[in-house]
Amino acid sequence: MHILDNTLMNIEKRFGARLRKLRRDKDLSQEALAYEAKSNRTYISELERGLKSPTITTLDNLANSLGITISELCDGL
Repeated sequence: MHILDNTLMNIEKRFGARLRKLRRDKDLSQEALAYEAKSNRTYISELERGLKSPTITTLDNLANSLGITISELCDGL
């Protein structure tokens, strides 16, 4: 695996862990977050497991649903 591929994979997993923490801190289920973010539970699960990368629109929807900014959502990545 190329080092760039590894970096991309790591950021997806780091984003997923961050999303899961923020969701749990707000005491939201994946289904509740998905509803608020105009998404579906399966997609939220894939994001949290680092299997998918969100679009900028998805980042905006997730941040708004969590009551934070995109910058805060991506903090520490």
